[in-house]
Amino acid sequence: MEATPPTVQDAPSGPRTLPMTYEEYLAWDEGKGSLVEWVDGEVIVHMPPKPLHQDLVSFLDRLIGAFVDLYALGKLYVSPIEVKLWPDGPSREPDLVFLNNSNRHRITANRIVGAPDLVIEIVSTDSVRRDRVDKYDEYEGVGVREYWVIDNRPGQRRALFHQLAPDGQYQRVTIEEDGVYRSAVLPGFWLRVDWLWQENLNFLPALAELVGPDQLAEALRRTIERP
Repeated sequence: MEATPPTVQDAPSGPRTLPMTYEEYLAWDEGKGSLVEWVDGEVIVHMPPKPLHQDLVSFLDRLIGAFVDLYALGKLYVSPIEVKLWPDGPSREPDLVFLNNSNRHRITANRIVGAPDLVIEIVSTDSVRRDRVDKYDEYEGVGVREYWVIDNRPGQRRALFHQLAPDGQYQRVTIEEDGVYRSAVLPGFWLRVDWLWQENLNFLPALAELVGPDQLAEALRRTIERP
């Protein structure tokens, strides 16, 4: 009798799953540009993100990316990019992922291998448990030094910031009284949390406030002169 091929399990309001080995996943997804993750012998095919989600991803990509470039701190990537957390572990595609200069060797021609320094996930309706529980445990276990979980859905607005303590466990970092979060991984970078909830997200005023107009001009000059 001819074997029945695996079929995608329907999930009308969420991701779909397809049984597959990691090797099959690599061959199946080659060149397709799909937003997929591989976990425990299954490919997870994610629903397309909504504009509100992508607006925030774009804002953070531009703001953090400009800061990283100005001060030559490392490499920032935006999804889709595969992060193979450990050899037999899952392959995730975080919304944003940063590696500092000392860890750039983890960036290979095909994927990131090992723990990034910073991972940012923007919550979607179908990803609440995945971002707050499953990925939290994975990123903590592999040693991701900083993990942000941001939920900008209407009526939800919540930003959770976690930093890895010396004992290898995540500690929730409290927002300062002025509404600012200060990163441990990006030296000098801080985020005014209210920026995340703006109706018209614009990274330029945020960057000017973050760096300072005079310092921004000087940083740009150094960037131009940098070999």
